[in-house]
Amino acid sequence: MARKDDPVNHPGHYTMGGIEVADACEAWKLGAHEWNIVKYVARAKYKGKELQDLKKAKWYLDRKIQRLEKENG
Repeated sequence: MARKDDPVNHPGHYTMGGIEVADACEAWKLGAHEWNIVKYVARAKYKGKELQDLKKAKWYLDRKIQRLEKENG
C-alpha cells in the first residue's frame, strides 16, 4: 500500500519506487552508519542536492571503514 506524501513523516523522496528507505533498513537490520549510507544514496537524486547527499554517504562510509580498521588492527 503506497503511503500518502506527507512532508514531515513521508516526503515523496522517502518513498521512491514504493519502498521507504527506513523500512528497508529496519528489515535488513542495519546499524547507524549503514542506515545513513543507504539513506543518503537512495534519496540523493530525488532531493535536488545529489552531490551533497553522496558526500554525506561517503562521510558515513569512511567513518565505518575507519572504525572497522581500528577494531581489526
